Amino acid sequence: MQIFIVGGAVRDELLGRPNADRDYVVVGATPEILLKQGFRPVGKDFPVFLHPQTQDEYALARTERKSGHGYHGFTFHAAPEVTLEEDLARRDLTINAMAKAADGTLIDPYDGQGDLAAKVLRHVGPAFAEDPVRILRIARFAARFSDFSVAPETLSLMRAMVASGEVDHLVAERVWQELATGLMEERPSRMFEVLRDCGALARLLPEVDALFGVPQRADYHPEIDTGIHVMMVVDQSAKRGFSLPVRFAALTHDLGKGTTPADILPRHIGHEERSVDLTEQLCTRLRIPGDCRDLALLTARYHGNVHRAADLKASTIVGLFEKTDALRRPERFQQLLDACICDYTGRLGWENRAYDSPRYLLAALATVNAVDAGKIALSCADKAGIPERIRTARIKALARHLDQPGEQPEQQ
Repeated sequence: MQIFIVGGAVRDELLGRPNADRDYVVVGATPEILLKQGFRPVGKDFPVFLHPQTQDEYALARTERKSGHGYHGFTFHAAPEVTLEEDLARRDLTINAMAKAADGTLIDPYDGQGDLAAKVLRHVGPAFAEDPVRILRIARFAARFSDFSVAPETLSLMRAMVASGEVDHLVAERVWQELATGLMEERPSRMFEVLRDCGALARLLPEVDALFGVPQRADYHPEIDTGIHVMMVVDQSAKRGFSLPVRFAALTHDLGKGTTPADILPRHIGHEERSVDLTEQLCTRLRIPGDCRDLALLTARYHGNVHRAADLKASTIVGLFEKTDALRRPERFQQLLDACICDYTGRLGWENRAYDSPRYLLAALATVNAVDAGKIALSCADKAGIPERIRTARIKALARHLDQPGEQPEQQ
């Protein structure tokens, strides 16, 4: 029995990058041998075991054969006679098909080292085309290793996979898993660039693909279309280290601009409502988690109001706080502001431009929060009128803070 470290741990060690995950391949063993040594089985589709002390994953060397469509359409064969080279041959990229023996010897049958040096993402062999998830994996690796290029022959194979309809068999949960991972990489726009280059973006995220080629507002930069702007916004969310919900909201905040009628371009009248509808559609289709979905919908609907905060009346700002549940969920309101920061700075030359809306709105929120709602409730004889009394007091307090003495509460 021989044990080898494989995959990402070997790759990242050669790159000098940290990697806490260590995966192992066991050659010349059976499940019974590992069980006798205290390993715990965890793989449902193929034999993977957890080490009794470290809890690292140890997988028996295996080969795989295409037996159906999609990610689950494979038959696996694990046996003591399967060699390390055969196991490495089933992996996606050459840079992930390297192994290291216990004595430190590097096993690199597909020249992963060469592709690391050349900064190229290249598929190992023709079996790559059998698994559509690999399109998403290459795209997210492009987001992680943003100075790597996709080998021309690999991109051609990916295009053929899209054209054959193989990508249409991806399940929603796996698409989201890979997209979420890619969004958390150092340059997420590269993921969407690769997906667009091979045609997969139009199949998986047509709402995003539709943004490319659509003019932005003419008073920004006419040479930057909406798709490029959204990519800049997403990259801003990564540069600032924001959470996954903020990064997803950055991606979806302007979806409605992809359906703006041609006769009103480059204006985008009413795009917020269209953005909400398309974001809802995308979230339903890909089964996006609730925290990402909720923030994306709020950002799509209200980012314009956040940008215009200094021009809003006190009553409108209080209404914004109510509609976004800012008083009860200030942490999510902060995420909305974070997404708006990315939108504002995601333009050529605007990355370091001052953006006052977050400070302005947080000060306003503090003023509204300072109103003693409990005291108002106790002093109100008509219990049904308590909410309106509290709202009126909040608007008046905010009007004083903003020096809007003539501001009156709007009728609900």
